[in-house]
Amino acid sequence: MADAHAVARPDVAPPGKDAKRVVILGAGIAGLTAAYELSRKGYDCVLLEASHGAGGRNLTLRHGDKVDEIGNPQTCQFDADPDLYLNAGPARIPGHHTTLLDYCKELGVELAPFINENRNAWVQDDAAFAGRPVRNREYVTDARGFLAELAMKSVGAAHLDAAVTQEDGERLTAFLRGFGDLSSANKYVGSSRAGLVNVDYTMPEQIKSVRAFPEILKSRLWQTVMQFGEGADQAAMMMEPVGGMDKVVQGFMAKVGSLVRTHARVESVMLRQKKVEVIYNSPAGREKITADFCLNSIPFQLMAGIPNNFPAEYATVLTAIPRGSLFKIGFQMKERFWEKEQIFGGISWTTQDVTQLWYPCHGIHRQKGVVLGAYIYGGAASERFERLTPAARLEAAIEQGEKVHPGCYRKNVETGVSVPWHRMNYMLGCASEWSPEARQQHFARIQAPVGNHYMIGDQVSYHPGWQQGAMHSALHAVADIDKRVRAEKVAKGVSA
Repeated sequence: MADAHAVARPDVAPPGKDAKRVVILGAGIAGLTAAYELSRKGYDCVLLEASHGAGGRNLTLRHGDKVDEIGNPQTCQFDADPDLYLNAGPARIPGHHTTLLDYCKELGVELAPFINENRNAWVQDDAAFAGRPVRNREYVTDARGFLAELAMKSVGAAHLDAAVTQEDGERLTAFLRGFGDLSSANKYVGSSRAGLVNVDYTMPEQIKSVRAFPEILKSRLWQTVMQFGEGADQAAMMMEPVGGMDKVVQGFMAKVGSLVRTHARVESVMLRQKKVEVIYNSPAGREKITADFCLNSIPFQLMAGIPNNFPAEYATVLTAIPRGSLFKIGFQMKERFWEKEQIFGGISWTTQDVTQLWYPCHGIHRQKGVVLGAYIYGGAASERFERLTPAARLEAAIEQGEKVHPGCYRKNVETGVSVPWHRMNYMLGCASEWSPEARQQHFARIQAPVGNHYMIGDQVSYHPGWQQGAMHSALHAVADIDKRVRAEKVAKGVSA
């Protein structure tokens, strides 16, 4: 059965003697994908990248790397060690992102399992359990046990729909008993799924005491923790490139790096008769490129401020879609203290602003490691952190991390770095935040070309924020260019 998420890569025909020039604006994942597909079939491609390096939001920070935040430039001070890095943008690859996985295979990007959900990690909420962290497995197991017990009380014959047979009722009872690990009396009295009081296997098992259901309900983390690992993009098995997510960028750059011009800031994009004209500023001065096609991954909100002659209904889309403001902080820890807590990879959750703490899956049992000390999805929490200086951000995140790991967190922090995507130069935001209404009104228009100009990037996909979405947008545009060039050759009497 075909994978519903797979998108066929277009079999691009060589343009022939009438070579086509393509200017690609932005050397992020979408731009690199398009350049790779077109250049290897004979298209004359050039990529203009405004920043100091390729990759876009695929950003892995290591020793000495620059964080190009407007007003707060930072330099990553992690030790010069290949295991000490922060994936400041994408950090995991779902198993159904087959397009990205295929490129990794083709480009020689080595992959390793990524631990997304870890039942040994912590759940911390000031509103519950006196603010003390509890194990994810205890929180989830007790919650499901009580839910199963409550559901069991409603499956008596008098409560079942008349269409449900006695046999089905018995099956439902068995299902609930297994789901919640209920006793023979259909009560939840605890479960080994929540962990044991001790792990001395020369002694009988001793199940942990049950946490009160009202106490569990006090925490709003059940909205995320209970089903997080079951989401389509979060479920095992997930992967990560060995050595950092930017290994994907490096794989592409090994093929098309010679086509990339960095520090090339676009100043205008003009539609011409069967051409596109791009003016850009580079270290060499102001330059112009006239190309047969333009693939443009400049973020909508930035492109809206660049002079252009797009039709009004097309240009309107650029200002209609808001951008996310995700925020990450990474800490180099002098000791991998979380491993002493039986945590090897995965995520701890907190209702504090930092939201998530991630533990590295690589480098197990080494001395040091880099913890993702904050992954803030946006909103007021991101705004609060963005307003702080880099030093103040780190202090706030340390204070909050200490609640998840009391007595261990602060004393182990050696250095840190913060990445507020809403303030990053040449980005000023993260993934596009399409509403259903905006999709219906604007998506088809911005996905289609205007003249020989195409907008691409994860912003022009139904999967914003993910590299798979960026790649699919590029392949969609590449396929359309190929179709048009083939038709042009047929019209000229040239074999397609």
